[in-house]
Amino acid sequence: MQTFHIKQPFQLESGEILPEITIAYHTYGTLKPNSKVVWVCHALTANSDAADWWKGVIGEGDVINPQEYFIICANILGSCYGSTGPLSTDPHTGQPYYHNFPLITIRDMVQAHILLRKHLGIDQIWLLMGGSMGGYQCLEWSVMEPSVIHQLFLLATSPTESAWGIAVHTTQRLAIETDATWKEQRPDAGAAGLKAARAVGMLTYRNYGIMVKHQTDPDHSKLDNYRASSYIHYQGEKLVKRFNAFTYWTLTKSMDSHHLGRGRNGDVEAVLQNIQQRTLIVGISSDILCPVEEQRFIQRQLPNASLIEIDSAYGHDGFMVEGKMISEELGRWLKK
Repeated sequence: MQTFHIKQPFQLESGEILPEITIAYHTYGTLKPNSKVVWVCHALTANSDAADWWKGVIGEGDVINPQEYFIICANILGSCYGSTGPLSTDPHTGQPYYHNFPLITIRDMVQAHILLRKHLGIDQIWLLMGGSMGGYQCLEWSVMEPSVIHQLFLLATSPTESAWGIAVHTTQRLAIETDATWKEQRPDAGAAGLKAARAVGMLTYRNYGIMVKHQTDPDHSKLDNYRASSYIHYQGEKLVKRFNAFTYWTLTKSMDSHHLGRGRNGDVEAVLQNIQQRTLIVGISSDILCPVEEQRFIQRQLPNASLIEIDSAYGHDGFMVEGKMISEELGRWLKK
């Protein structure tokens, strides 16, 4: 992991200012004057090591191969994996921001990406790709720097956060806020609430079918300690070990603010119709968090877009789980 530290005020869309920011990032391959640059935008709880969390898509021998491309992924602003976030030190106080960390929007994240792009001397991005919240960043970036982005690969994403998504995130934040430790000024504050928030999230990342298929108990005599219950506890505990409630609370707020039409006459259709880049869109048939209809909507508006609907039982998580199918579709599209 590498870092880029900017010792200058960073203006946020809300009007607030971060006195300085750090951006953490990973690169794969070698940046040359004629390199085809592939920039990966990550989702909610991921990090900048895209080759680790998107196996089968990014890496040696995969469709996005560092032998063929220069690949970069930057940790989003507000996260806890090296970029400036709620647990970072506020230069004004010498203490972590905690609850004083300001609202971050998707556009703020993209503005930080742009600063890193310029710092690295990257003038053109051959392919910008991302799923879910990563797709939010890709769409915003294609509008903010249309002459820089050549092609888009969007998975399980949408041009605005839906009322359903906002309701899910609000429920998750309510779970965090009910934790008696949430208001305390310490890194693990709200940990029990974060576990509950993740449990809510798992029910939307997966779905009825996959849960019943993999988490149904074969022992019908049980009265307690069910497999599905253990699975939810496990997923919550796993996230608590690598994340924090402040970051989760902040980033779900960031997703709620996602709206391509904000400040652009509110006309999402018109904004999408002006995105000229060649685009491949992937939807997951069983996704209940960001349903295929949202990808169909994007495809109907973009003038140069193709849509592929992948039949997967893994719901929203299918954009990461189904690496083989996704790689095959992306590979075919890139060769056209």
